[in-house]
Amino acid sequence: MRRSAFRSDRGQTLPIYIWLTGILLFVAFAFFAFAQAASARNGAQSAADAAALAAAQESRDDLVEGLGLSIGQGDDWLDWLTGYEITGMGTAQAAADTLAAENDSRTRGVEPVEVKGYPGFRVAIETNYTVGDSIIPGTETRHAKADATAVVKPRCHVDPSADPKKDVKFVCDGEGSFEIDPEEFDPDDLPDPSVLFSVHLVD
Repeated sequence: MRRSAFRSDRGQTLPIYIWLTGILLFVAFAFFAFAQAASARNGAQSAADAAALAAAQESRDDLVEGLGLSIGQGDDWLDWLTGYEITGMGTAQAAADTLAAENDSRTRGVEPVEVKGYPGFRVAIETNYTVGDSIIPGTETRHAKADATAVVKPRCHVDPSADPKKDVKFVCDGEGSFEIDPEEFDPDDLPDPSVLFSVHLVD
């Protein structure tokens, strides 16, 4: 009688064990699928951040080059120090494309923007790789997407009463002061672009 009862209990326990094992396996595979998706999203965001920064940095370099060419050519060269002489895409698109490719992604769009008064670029990317096979249907063909925005922020301040035809002194945050004489200007006199303008990501 006891042996029969033991066999009966054992027979009832086995299906429950199999059922619980199935649930645990499903949860494990689901967790793995979400981890795959999170990893793909993180990779996409890193690629978008890098591409946006590259676009803004390239436009900053173009901006400083334009500043150097404008000094001594008119009275409006000081306007370049505000950053608002960034016009159009310039070489920003190519820079964004390059950094996206280096992160195994491609750009879906690069557009100039203005955020809190500062010019910059918003870049949208899509990964070349997919989320990968998982228990969630469609992930094997789904590419991660992300976007990021980077702005160019002036770091230097000029006295509003400064005469662009004479010596102009400007002070740059954390980098000291500089002086430009439009009549004796040499492009090599300009400090590094990172001294004149900072580039950073914004939400």
